[in-house]
Amino acid sequence: MILELSKSNLKESRTKESIIRAFVECRAKTLLLFQDMDEVTFRCQAHPDFSPVGWHLGHIAYTESLWILERTASLPCLFPQYRKLYAADGLPKNQRVKLPSLEETRYYLDIVRDKVLYYMEKTNSEQQERLWRFLLQHESQHSETISFVLELMRNQKSDTQKENFWHLSYSSSPLLSNPLNEMIQIRAGEFEMGSNSLDALDNERSAHKVYLDTYSIDRYPITCKQYRTFMEAGGYKNPQWWSKGGWQWLQSEQATKPLYWEDNPAWYNNPVWGVSWYEAEAYAKFVGKRLPTEAEWEKAASWDEKSNCRRIYPWGDKQATSEHCNHNNIHSQTTAVNAYPLGQSAYGLYDTLGNVWEWTASWFDGYQGFQHYPYKGFSQVYFDNQHKVLKGGSWATRPWALRSSFRNWYHPNVRQIFAGFRCAA
Repeated sequence: MILELSKSNLKESRTKESIIRAFVECRAKTLLLFQDMDEVTFRCQAHPDFSPVGWHLGHIAYTESLWILERTASLPCLFPQYRKLYAADGLPKNQRVKLPSLEETRYYLDIVRDKVLYYMEKTNSEQQERLWRFLLQHESQHSETISFVLELMRNQKSDTQKENFWHLSYSSSPLLSNPLNEMIQIRAGEFEMGSNSLDALDNERSAHKVYLDTYSIDRYPITCKQYRTFMEAGGYKNPQWWSKGGWQWLQSEQATKPLYWEDNPAWYNNPVWGVSWYEAEAYAKFVGKRLPTEAEWEKAASWDEKSNCRRIYPWGDKQATSEHCNHNNIHSQTTAVNAYPLGQSAYGLYDTLGNVWEWTASWFDGYQGFQHYPYKGFSQVYFDNQHKVLKGGSWATRPWALRSSFRNWYHPNVRQIFAGFRCAA
């Protein structure tokens, strides 16, 4: 009995130590994005649909304080003056530009984090591990939002100014000979979709069996070189490739190329990114294919047919490193779609995690028996038949929010995120 308690205590201690270390690592990566940032950038609203990067930084501290210090530890709010400013439902996005300085916000983060870590070290992690892992992913997700808002701001600069920001493309791998036709057939059968792990967010739960008929899916995400053929063929001018909603979006947006397009051969082997769901759908139709459903994407990325089991990551159950995929701002840009052979799925798909998010054909909805956590507004309010599911993560996704079962969701007209796609048939 004493030995069992000792083993249990040791496991609890290691779990807590691992989570606290992840909190520290994640925060260091978040703050790195604000290194040498000026106050104008800190407060700038780059797009009407997105808050300034400074708001996201303050919101991270606010959320930690709310869920750990106030609701769990029953402590009073440390900074009541920030409650309305940083609450997700507090102010409209266009009113979030009146922010404390970066220095004041850093002070806010530091004070809250010191209290949080003290509480975590003194309390038992077993009953709170799911909440802690949720908050770690919450910061990870807002950190990625900060990355694409900063990219939006760089993209809005003149071409001359852009040269100071764009890095050389990481294209160490040779150009693919004919990736357009390289598809992998996935045989009919059941697979396990979703996850029951403590990491799993409410919309990933619960793991369940899904049967799919035989289908084929691209080995790689669509590259810039492939997408260029669509552009050169007048794809943005020909309504035959566009759905009714897509054509209406195109007329309103007046788009002629992806948002983050660079017409440079050095990028041709990299995935196209900054495309809306409508653009992805139009390209798929142009080449006689379609977008994969969420289930098709997840099976191809996570299912090990030989072992008849689900993998947490395409390569296995070991968390992502710099050898597996482009993530965690390692390069702060896209990389060649064939640059990470160690990241292949059991079926041989490349780049399913990291590099760019991938649009799917599916609408975002809850799985059977869905139960919201930690609050209804996190996922459930988006089960409205207006948000498409994206899978896989991007070059800015933190490792704690990167796995095959993870689900992202956006309106089909959004192209500001780091999103690309692959096709199915």
